[in-house]
Amino acid sequence: MSEKIVTAAVLVIGDEILSGRTKDRNIGYIAEYLAKIGVDLREARIVPDIEEEIVAALNALRARYDYVFTTGGIGPTHDDITADAVAKAFGVEIIEDPRALARMRSRYNSSDLNAARRRMARMPVGSELVDNAVSPPPGFRIGNVIVMAGVPAVMQAMLDAAAATLETGAKMIVETIDASAIPEGRYAEALGEIAKAYGETVIGSYPSFADGTFRNQIVVRGREAAKVAEARAAVAAMLAAIHAVPNPPAPKPD
Repeated sequence: MSEKIVTAAVLVIGDEILSGRTKDRNIGYIAEYLAKIGVDLREARIVPDIEEEIVAALNALRARYDYVFTTGGIGPTHDDITADAVAKAFGVEIIEDPRALARMRSRYNSSDLNAARRRMARMPVGSELVDNAVSPPPGFRIGNVIVMAGVPAVMQAMLDAAAATLETGAKMIVETIDASAIPEGRYAEALGEIAKAYGETVIGSYPSFADGTFRNQIVVRGREAAKVAEARAAVAAMLAAIHAVPNPPAPKPD
């Protein structure tokens, strides 16, 4: 791990996500996983199963961030075109990778390894395999792009394998302060001033609703422990001051 900031993006590929038929369960998992190892997820995009759109998004993201993680589109059907799009983005040929095929042969019966399944051994020239302990076909990495399955359990196994190869940076320190049921409108202005005063940190307010009750949490994030602690103390003091003052009475009608 270094002290530099390492950044990443996620590119979710699939018509089924955009149509709402399938609910994405990967972006949040990847974000939390990367944060724990010192990689900042800065952007997530969702694109359809259209080659030129995948290529355009991938080229934009890989030029901007240290890593790009793609999910989806590496299965056995005709609309699984991620490998082809990645090859086109890098300007290389796509081949049936002998290493990938050998691994699949070791786990499939010869009668089961049909032409459709062999599609999952196709990847761009120059790729490194990304193994997983869940299913026979591997993902792959080329350059700073890590290509993974869309099925969450398989994606998670591939992410575990890929993580060991990543350069990681300074981890974010996160502090959460419970604002209870204080409405955001009562502390928004003061919180904005605290955010300005502690520019080395990122401060956000996040409302939730559960069991018929609204609650708010304020989160302070940063890489310098002392700055995060100072900002947290300022937020706590601000909330304590608000707690000490009763809610203003509701205005009476004219």
